[in-house]
Amino acid sequence: MTDDRRTVLRGRYLSLGLGELFAAVVFIWVAFVSALPLFERPTDALAFWSALVPLLVILVQAGVYWLLARRWVKQSTMPPGLAATYRGFRVLDAVLLLAGFVGIIVWFPAHPFAAIGIPFVWLLGVIEYVNYFVVRLAYPPSVWFKRIGEWRTPRLMQDVRAAQRG
Repeated sequence: MTDDRRTVLRGRYLSLGLGELFAAVVFIWVAFVSALPLFERPTDALAFWSALVPLLVILVQAGVYWLLARRWVKQSTMPPGLAATYRGFRVLDAVLLLAGFVGIIVWFPAHPFAAIGIPFVWLLGVIEYVNYFVVRLAYPPSVWFKRIGEWRTPRLMQDVRAAQRG
């Protein structure tokens, strides 16, 4: 692989990393500015945080992964300690999503907007989890329908597995 290709990938990883971190900041901003003031009961806010926290955790982990991956892309493999950390995140995130689901059920919101929006936020967390730890879901719109059926392993999991072998 040429240095030019590595440079292109490093730029792409920078964009992906900053994009995921920016998405987390936007979700927090929307939560405080738009969502939380609308909730009628304190338990509505608890349901909301039950949905939002797992999503935020996954977005931040993903952003950090892309930024760190710039160091080894096309030169070496993910450091073994970092690979072990992300294997742990895979389990932790699943537990957080399950706990979030339970929180949504226990504190299910009364307001119709919240009753629709809160499970949707949680579902975004599930989609991000699947995209990073199970099967790649993110493709450019022009090839999404063609590529989604290929059931590709996410780049993060490829790096984790390569670190285990290496």
